[in-house]
Amino acid sequence: MSTRLGGPRVVGVLLAAGRSTRMRHHTGQLKQLSSLGGTPLCRHAALALAEAGFASLLAVVPAGEPGEQIQEALAGLGFGFVVNPDPTRGLASSFRVAAQALEPRIDAAQFALADMPFVTAQTHRAVLEIFGQSRAPVVLTRYGEQPSMQAGVHAPPNLFRADLLPELAALPDQDQGPRELVRRFAGQLLAVQRPALELTDIDTPQQLAAAQAL
Repeated sequence: MSTRLGGPRVVGVLLAAGRSTRMRHHTGQLKQLSSLGGTPLCRHAALALAEAGFASLLAVVPAGEPGEQIQEALAGLGFGFVVNPDPTRGLASSFRVAAQALEPRIDAAQFALADMPFVTAQTHRAVLEIFGQSRAPVVLTRYGEQPSMQAGVHAPPNLFRADLLPELAALPDQDQGPRELVRRFAGQLLAVQRPALELTDIDTPQQLAAAQAL
């Protein structure tokens, strides 16, 4: 499915402004730029977004040299960039910066994290397809092997319909995503089921080493 070919106009958003405190403490390097299989971690996540067929792509990056390095790592993939001036205010600040920067007249925005390198373009397309069929206010990704709605773990990529973006733009500082918004629409949200492996995120050198072996 491609939102460029008559489907809903959805922007793919990569949240790549994280503080990376645990990785930097050990290695002195942003985890977003750590090499996984010879490719920067953030580029793995960005490639999946770039291959999924979004109407446009946006990446939230930190200020200064780290943000410039991340932009270089994502070169050639078609991303626009917006700066989160203070990622220390938590993950919600990146949702907020993205929502404030999104172009008008879109139908939804789909958010992915730069430290989840095993999420695939197929996963992004599955979320897009469900939204295209239902126009649900929220579409989540559920990781695990069981089809039950009560089984598995909900995590990005998450899609939010355009009418919810003002609420994302007004999120309070917190080191998590818009959980309260998700809870409020629990009765209307939909979810795609994906393999547990894709839930893997990278926060420490040990997790990076384990991911190298997968």
